Amino acid sequence: MAGAQPRRRRRMRGAGWPGAGASLPARRSAPRRAAPSAVSAAASGRVPAAESRRKGAAPEARRRWLLARTPGGGARRPLPRHHSDAAAAALRDGSPGSPPSRRSKACVLESRLKMESPPKSPFPDDRETEVIVERFLVESEESAPHLQPACCTQHCAFPVRGSQLCVWDPSSPAHQHLILQGHHHSITAIAFGNKLRPPLICSASQDYVIMWNLDECRQKSFQGLIPQGTVVGTLLGTVLCVRFGPGDHSVAVCAGNKIFMLIVEKQSVQVELQGHCGPVTAVEFCPWRTEVLISASEDRSFKVWDHCLGSLIYSSSILTAYPLLSLSIHEESKQLVTGCADGQLQIFSLMEGHHYRRVACVDLRKKSETFSTRRGKAGPRSLSGESRHLCGKETDAGEAEAALPVLMLAHCVLPRVPATEHGTTECVWIGSTVGLFVFNVANFELEADLYFKDFPGLSIQVAGSCAVMSNGVGDKAFCVLTSMFGSQTAVLEIRLSVLVRAQQAHREGTLLSVLPSSCVLPTSPLHFGLSTTKSPKPANQKRPANQRGVADRPLVFHRKVRSSGYASAPHVTMFSPKTNVKHSGKKSSKCKNSYKCEDYPLENSLPHRLGRQVAVAPGSVAVTWIQYSGDGQRLACALANHLSLVFDASLTGTPAALSGHDGAVSSVCWSQDRRWLLSTAQDRTLRVWSACRAELLLLLGRDMFPKPVPSAQFYYLDSFMLLASGPELRLLKIHLDARRDEMKRYKPKSWCRAVYCCSMAGSADVSSLSAVNDFYSYLVLTAGRDRTLEVFDLNVGCSAGVITEAHSRPVHQICQNKGSSFTTQQSQAYNLFLTTAVGDGIRLWDLRTLRCERCFEGHPHGGYPCRLAFSPCGRFVACGAEDRHAYVYEMGLSTFSHRLPGHSDTVSAVAFNPSTPQLATATLDGKLQLFLAQ
Repeated sequence: MAGAQPRRRRRMRGAGWPGAGASLPARRSAPRRAAPSAVSAAASGRVPAAESRRKGAAPEARRRWLLARTPGGGARRPLPRHHSDAAAAALRDGSPGSPPSRRSKACVLESRLKMESPPKSPFPDDRETEVIVERFLVESEESAPHLQPACCTQHCAFPVRGSQLCVWDPSSPAHQHLILQGHHHSITAIAFGNKLRPPLICSASQDYVIMWNLDECRQKSFQGLIPQGTVVGTLLGTVLCVRFGPGDHSVAVCAGNKIFMLIVEKQSVQVELQGHCGPVTAVEFCPWRTEVLISASEDRSFKVWDHCLGSLIYSSSILTAYPLLSLSIHEESKQLVTGCADGQLQIFSLMEGHHYRRVACVDLRKKSETFSTRRGKAGPRSLSGESRHLCGKETDAGEAEAALPVLMLAHCVLPRVPATEHGTTECVWIGSTVGLFVFNVANFELEADLYFKDFPGLSIQVAGSCAVMSNGVGDKAFCVLTSMFGSQTAVLEIRLSVLVRAQQAHREGTLLSVLPSSCVLPTSPLHFGLSTTKSPKPANQKRPANQRGVADRPLVFHRKVRSSGYASAPHVTMFSPKTNVKHSGKKSSKCKNSYKCEDYPLENSLPHRLGRQVAVAPGSVAVTWIQYSGDGQRLACALANHLSLVFDASLTGTPAALSGHDGAVSSVCWSQDRRWLLSTAQDRTLRVWSACRAELLLLLGRDMFPKPVPSAQFYYLDSFMLLASGPELRLLKIHLDARRDEMKRYKPKSWCRAVYCCSMAGSADVSSLSAVNDFYSYLVLTAGRDRTLEVFDLNVGCSAGVITEAHSRPVHQICQNKGSSFTTQQSQAYNLFLTTAVGDGIRLWDLRTLRCERCFEGHPHGGYPCRLAFSPCGRFVACGAEDRHAYVYEMGLSTFSHRLPGHSDTVSAVAFNPSTPQLATATLDGKLQLFLAQ
């Protein structure tokens, strides 16, 4: 006994003594040399001598003798009737390790396996606001860090003592622990069935694959009988993963580089799938195609199988330099997510016709750093209240950064953010060695990071394996962790509502909207600009005779009037030309709308058929920007040869040329009434043209702008003009007058005046701006060279919100969903806007919450800043690419739906026609393409 005492002391210290860094449980105050319970002796196969002399004792006396110590180490409590009978049956049958028959026997007992009460929280007053709470801790006699525990909506399962299976029910306090025995070797993989009734669980080891019916096991234990499991496979090898098939009629067992499909009823191998060059680490069944099975392996590839036919459907190439450890199939988005040992997440599309193309590749560590930066934290956060437990990861300056291996992927259901109404929250749990992460598969961003070391109440700081319940029971989710370096297994309770509230605490503030909710303030720059204009005089006020456009004339022009003049009409020639009409110069016959206003067709409105292609110049000249007028009748183009061209919408006829810039034209913009056209160029000038006469109306020269103007537009129903130069955002009040005065021909009648000027928060140069001009709106969106997005409220005259780290590179275009006068959308849809950066895809943002809702990936754009556009109906997004194709995305998918060919160079700009389903594209070699609907 003297030699055994130090070993016992070392084992108990590793379980959470103060020397190991964990808090002291309450039961440690009891004497260390406690008498072992009879249940522990029965579980280990050792029968006490006193019990051997009591073979003939009554069952009641034997039950009173079987006592188990409480966690506090004080009084003893009698075991329930069914547990004592099960223990006695185990004693009669001999050692639990005896070879089982085809119907494997099991012992169900509540074992004293050093169940530790969780350490108390260091914040006792905030116990109910903690995100993670450790429910209990189990310490086994042997360490098994790399195994597959399991969680479902009703139970959690993990191996104890190697070959014993412990099933824990969080909803039944009276019978929480159910321990099943039947394996000779250590259990390496566990999986729950897909059906709630009957609840099935499968455990696998080197010797057996056993299936258990938990209802039958618990019912037999109540009756004092020995539950039994069904052996469905024997001697398959080291099993790394087990999954139930659809309907729980089959089980996929991954042993070595093979996948065995086992039939539960026949208890035999249906098919054996071979093809991987390394051990198979994960396998999943496709929810919408029950015959499809997808597997991942250490050979760094995944394969798609038809397990009914036993054939291979698709085999991927080598994805990374490290083994694949996990995979998950997201049914809502029909995507496959694979996890790698170096922390790389790769998302593939499983939609019909996409041919398993890769949608995105995500680095978990970089996403965690970006998530920390956006929340304004550097290292561990020192927050108060419920936000204190959502902490970041600290990295010392001299500490080498280790990768975050993706050990587990599981479906996650978070409570919906109240302000978010567009789309659905599509998330997955990511289990790593140092923490848990919530990953949004729509925008490829993290929703939460939970590092184990930031929660002092947890006993396991480095995990070897983990499992998270796919659907939380109400407001809670449960996680099973095994220690990487010890023999501990912990069950954690994750409170989702607290997690969501803590996330929303960092996004608190006034909800923004492009639709104004209040009147213009007296101190607003918009009010100051409008108040200086002369208000029109009332219509009933008489003007001087010299300012009247028509002379005073009698109402009736005939000499003789019969009755009151209404009995008969005068005899005149019909359709006689009017020769006395004066040309005021405000409108021209060319500018009159000669088309019939029809609604934009929503059915089959995706243009993907090439209808026409024209060249803008005899030589090769780059087209940098294109935009349709509001009526969809004309198309303006910005060229690199200092010209701006105005085409007919059908790309026929001779375009109108606007010349005057000394540098490449960078952008063009139509006014809301389609009378004016604005252009900016690299020569630091801004020009406003008359669209009908192709004449210059207003020129803002180099003396006004210290730097080039990358973007400018009309604003507030053509009352103002917005432009950016350097870090400044400028608001100009404009007055445009196209009338001619023959006496003062060279005196301009158009003028502008600066009303408001502001700079971005980081004093970075503005790379793009956007605002709504089709209706009154107070918000202006800007993008800076420091990769930030900033929203300005011009009604208040200040910044309303900042998004840091919007992209990995500076944003070169902001595109708002401005809709069209030919179609209607929901009011919430106008709060969506797009941003794009070179090499970082397209991101869809919600202005109300300043959250990224979706990320569009798949088009190559690594060098040139290709433009993008919203469709008038708000259902599609089009963008250019460097592979001589234009790409069209649907709003509900992260990968492209159409790839439009027919281009001869990089597609630099795209534009949707607001009145009809047409898409215009421009290339760097000076070609315009017009795509029509089918």
